[in-house]
Amino acid sequence: MSKVCAISGKSAMSGRHVRNQHSIGWKYRAPKKNRVFKVNIQTVRVPGENGGTQKIRVAARMLTSRVFLAVLSGEKKLSQVAKAPKK
Repeated sequence: MSKVCAISGKSAMSGRHVRNQHSIGWKYRAPKKNRVFKVNIQTVRVPGENGGTQKIRVAARMLTSRVFLAVLSGEKKLSQVAKAPKK
């Protein structure tokens, strides 16, 4: 399964890791390595559309958001707030 948040659509981002060399010259410049910043995805059970429960994958940051709490309490349906994954 892909690591994408069902509510925010947040997914992994690519970036760079730069090690600090304290400017000791061009020959010894700081090495830069590519890396991937992964999303902290948690599996959560929420009320489903037909009365049962449904497992969704949510970013840890979204667990305390008002949108997620509305879905958890049943005020909003998951289909109303779910976003497509960002590319």
